[in-house]
Amino acid sequence: MVTMSENIRGKWAQVESQYQRRTDLYNSIISVVEASAEFEKSTLTEVVEARARATAVQIDANQLTPEAVAAFQQAQDQFSNAFSRLLAVIEQYPQLQTTTQFREFQVQIEGTENRINKARDDFNVAVQDYNAYIRRFPNNIIAALFGFKPKGYFEAASGTEKAPDISFDLK
Repeated sequence: MVTMSENIRGKWAQVESQYQRRTDLYNSIISVVEASAEFEKSTLTEVVEARARATAVQIDANQLTPEAVAAFQQAQDQFSNAFSRLLAVIEQYPQLQTTTQFREFQVQIEGTENRINKARDDFNVAVQDYNAYIRRFPNNIIAALFGFKPKGYFEAASGTEKAPDISFDLK
């Protein structure tokens, strides 16, 4: 149980590491956008505020309760949604899209999002193994005696079960 719990702590550290990579990358791209385009300040402000909320939610690896993981995930999802809106606004600025630095950031963002998904998947597999292990007899007795409690999973953000509406307005 200790080994499995430590494995989860390690997987959680990878999740945090990938989210930190994303935050650092987004800080850089926000700077590029600020320097390269004049556009809706409210969109940029929303991204900056969402980034602040996402980085403010910290979870101790010893306290990976379902509620704590859900709060962390909600803050990260809000950041992702705000950043997606920023990218939609940026599409209106072709001079920004053609800069080498911006194109490189787009590639790095895609890679970072893939790393986050992989880290979250690895974390969920470790949590599933651990939770199943501590719930099986006779492990459940030992787990209860020594305070091993179920850990929380990352879950899909609400609304992701529906396909997005895509329309091509060709007038």
